[in-house]
Amino acid sequence: MDGTSFIHPTEVLKGIRHPFNKGKTMTNLKKRELPKTNASLISMVQRFSDITIMFVGLWVVCKVNALPFLYMHLLMALLALVVFQMIGGITDFYRSWRGVRISSELMLLLQNWTLSLIFSAGLLAFNPDFDGSFWVYLAWYVLTSFGMVMCRSFIRFGAGWLRNMGYNTRRIAIAGSLPVGYTLAESFRNEPWLGFDVTGVYDDQQPESPHGDYAGSFADLVEQARAGQIDNIYIAMAMSEEAQIKTLVRELTDTTCSVMLIPDVFTFNILNSRTEEVNGVPVVPLFATPLNGINRILKRLEDIVLSAMILLFISPVLLCISAAVKLTSPGPVIFRQTRYGMDGKPIKVWKFRSMKVMENDAVVTQATKGDKRITPVGNFLRRTSLDELPQFINVLMGEMSIVGPRPHAVAHNEQYRLLIEGYMLRHKVKPGITGWAQINGWRGETDTLEKMEKRVEFDLEYIREWSLWFDIKIVFLTIFKGFVNKAAY
Repeated sequence: MDGTSFIHPTEVLKGIRHPFNKGKTMTNLKKRELPKTNASLISMVQRFSDITIMFVGLWVVCKVNALPFLYMHLLMALLALVVFQMIGGITDFYRSWRGVRISSELMLLLQNWTLSLIFSAGLLAFNPDFDGSFWVYLAWYVLTSFGMVMCRSFIRFGAGWLRNMGYNTRRIAIAGSLPVGYTLAESFRNEPWLGFDVTGVYDDQQPESPHGDYAGSFADLVEQARAGQIDNIYIAMAMSEEAQIKTLVRELTDTTCSVMLIPDVFTFNILNSRTEEVNGVPVVPLFATPLNGINRILKRLEDIVLSAMILLFISPVLLCISAAVKLTSPGPVIFRQTRYGMDGKPIKVWKFRSMKVMENDAVVTQATKGDKRITPVGNFLRRTSLDELPQFINVLMGEMSIVGPRPHAVAHNEQYRLLIEGYMLRHKVKPGITGWAQINGWRGETDTLEKMEKRVEFDLEYIREWSLWFDIKIVFLTIFKGFVNKAAY
């Protein structure tokens, strides 16, 4: 469909609550028409502010620490700036963020800045003249992060205030009567600071509208679009209406409207769906991992740094547990069980042996309360999750992640993949030592199908909502909620 862009509606629906939203709708506000092509102006302001904050931040840190602003400091700032702009181009960071929640913008900002500084410091580390003072650059990182977050927030809320007052609005029309179209229209009305003025829903078959959204037929829509009364059109029609979609799109080529097609894929249990282009052909992956590109690099850096630090810190504990296991029951200290890793590839997961027997066959009996196979030391280790500590070695080796869906024995995988829809989608990311399901209490024995279904539900929610900060939240909560659990046997 030439001239038509795809949009994933979940991105539009991620608007945050705005302090200037007093329940007014854009139709109740007097419109003040300003130039609509201001995205490039906002982008220029953002780029200028990023450059200024980076240089001023390093200069302030040097001044506070009574350090001269040397050539190497300037070189570091310039290199970080160039890398930041390059990564910004790759991630399309300086695009229009209208309609997307501010947390998504800020998380991408911090991810880009973190990666830029790490990459720049890594390059300059090979220069013998580089004064790599850790605390100076850490302070610069924190100060610059704070400055850029505050500046972006100010720009976002300032633009929102102007739009809430009726400036710089976009007149929006929904073509088609899919429920997601009504949801989109309602979200625009509830968030006037986005600057989207909904003219209504158009369809040849007058549907029942929950808020009186129906505004006319497709012919009426085309007529208003040709008259310049509509800026953006979102097509929300079913796959079965392909002929009507083609006809409508062809007629809209005689207008200057921006036309977005909302793919009718919400009848599926989609996982991280987004729009892509393969050899010029637009595609919508239904089941995709969130860990691509920069996200994958950041996730791996998180795993390497945290696992190395934790292993160093807990090494005395590992030695004590090893001695306790060896002295209290015959057999090896470490039990390596085959489990499925990312993309369903088998990996050997390390654990302290907690049982008298070691099952690694096609049939594995799940541990239960009062299980006679569990040793006294093993009982304590399992209840406190200390038997999982060797898995930080799996993380360091790249087979597991600190945060992710817990890996199950192969026999259990083969059993539950036949019983639970979407079970194998858990393997779109690396298995983890802790996870969102475990934090919410779904760990330990799964003696009913419903318990495993809840675990899978939370695992898939984690994959859909993944971010670096979500990982940090789970790690933090694990300290208080994830170690000891009465359901663990």
